[in-house]
Amino acid sequence: MSTKDRRQRERAEREQRFLDKAQALIQRDGLLSLQMSRIAEECDYAIGTLYQHFASKEDLLVALATRNCLSRVDLFERAAHWHGPTRERMVAIALADLMVIRARPEHFRLEQFVWTDVIWGAASAASRQRSLDASAPLAALIDGISQAAMAAGDLPSDLGLSAKALTIGPWTLTLGMHTLSHTEGLFEAHALGDPYRLLMKHLHYLLNGYGWRPLFDPSDDEALDALNARLCRDIFGSVCPQLESPLPTSRIARPAQVSAHE
Repeated sequence: MSTKDRRQRERAEREQRFLDKAQALIQRDGLLSLQMSRIAEECDYAIGTLYQHFASKEDLLVALATRNCLSRVDLFERAAHWHGPTRERMVAIALADLMVIRARPEHFRLEQFVWTDVIWGAASAASRQRSLDASAPLAALIDGISQAAMAAGDLPSDLGLSAKALTIGPWTLTLGMHTLSHTEGLFEAHALGDPYRLLMKHLHYLLNGYGWRPLFDPSDDEALDALNARLCRDIFGSVCPQLESPLPTSRIARPAQVSAHE
């Protein structure tokens, strides 16, 4: 290995160490308490070394959220490459997202914060572009399902939406429900029941509205449960039992409040 290659490897390993420590500090103390000086100190590096990797705390948080987002790749690939109906593949993407949220709720809270103008707007253009580039494979997997559905005739050809534009609907629906479900007391105040069961029902109503075949009756709770269980078993296998259910019925614990500043 050349000197240049060794230095690049050492830099990459050091960067992952900084991100690992930031993640551990957030889980232990909350985002409110995260400090660049503490990250550097606990990694036994000068703070100047940390700033050689991340120009600001905003850049570090964007990089951390991006790395966490990529934890979805394996589950999304299983759903997208499964040899089943295209509609069920899209539903499986939503189930995969729920599995990640169930297993790592703090990842969503970090992403939610990073996408605000306080962080995203203050991060460097290079940091934002790296995040967009890194998440592109996830978007490509989802867009590919819509493209396959159009090619197979599962989706009407006269929707007036490209495959990429069409996937904005399920994305915003899922993201919006995650956001609402993390707003303490909101669902209880309106007696809306389990937010994730409601999400899956709305997703099927949306896909029915697209005319995505085969159509499905979201009001049939037994059929909904059976479909989710089958997709979980056939696509995700051993991943599901450790989560007990792809549709959580209890509240997800809320992490500490967040702040972008030292």
